[in-house]
Amino acid sequence: MQSATRDKIVSVVDTLSLRYLKGKAHAVRLCFVALLSGGHVLLEDIPGLGKTTLALVLANSMGLSFGRIQCTSDLLPSDITGLSIFNRELNSFHFINGPVFNNILLVDEINRAMPKTQSALLEAMEERRVTVEGVTYQLPEPFLVIATQNPVEQVGTYPLPESQLDRFIIRTGIGYPPEDMEKSIIRYGSLRDEIRTIQAMLTQEDIIAAQGEIRERVHLADNIVGYIFAIIAATRDHPLVLSGISTRGGINLADAARSVAYLEGRNFVIPEDVKEIVVAVGSHRLITKEESQSLDKEELLRSIVKKIPVPLS
Repeated sequence: MQSATRDKIVSVVDTLSLRYLKGKAHAVRLCFVALLSGGHVLLEDIPGLGKTTLALVLANSMGLSFGRIQCTSDLLPSDITGLSIFNRELNSFHFINGPVFNNILLVDEINRAMPKTQSALLEAMEERRVTVEGVTYQLPEPFLVIATQNPVEQVGTYPLPESQLDRFIIRTGIGYPPEDMEKSIIRYGSLRDEIRTIQAMLTQEDIIAAQGEIRERVHLADNIVGYIFAIIAATRDHPLVLSGISTRGGINLADAARSVAYLEGRNFVIPEDVKEIVVAVGSHRLITKEESQSLDKEELLRSIVKKIPVPLS
């Protein structure tokens, strides 16, 4: 696919992976896949591995607005969406935007927020709008939520309900950097000061244009649709799975595969695009049976995908 916008995006992905986010190339690529697909990302990893840095670098490199929410047990829905304040001079209420009204929203430790507060994000993530006191406000485009949670922390946390997990197109981690890279980070410290000086390499219009090109120009053939359906159907029939990948999950897998094909410079999806992204898109949607809850869902999904015949081109 010949596209100046696509070439710019690929160049930015490479630059961020090699210069600012070394060792996090996989996470960077997945975040761009989510952004181009119009979805959201759940980063599940231990604290201190650069999840916030990743979100800041993405926002600055694309010239997009950035908001951050630090979730706690006393966080209120209005702390996310905003609230109306009475203006005495005008004798009327004035709506003050919350942090959700940014292009990239970092929701740190989302599982520390109470379920009522977590649910305040549902409409924003799915509909790209929020409703406050009966008035609906549109969110900016593009809109990407990057939520983080600590998988080993149990005290004072509220597990995300399945309905909200299903709103994240991708779940991934960052992992520890390679030894030599971690030593360099320890020696020279955080990149936060350098991040503030990053010049925007993309524009809001570039991202919106790329999203349009993916919708209109990247083809999903019938055999690829059949392959995606075979995968999600197999998760539903697996003896260790209580609830498999939903229809929304199938749609998300198709959208993400289109974005992968776009980044590879193709205007059509191949089975390898689906296989590259299926674990990040599908594993967090699996609900295993009680006796199988200790299983690694990513490994379980990989084993399922291996048994699905790959369609011929």
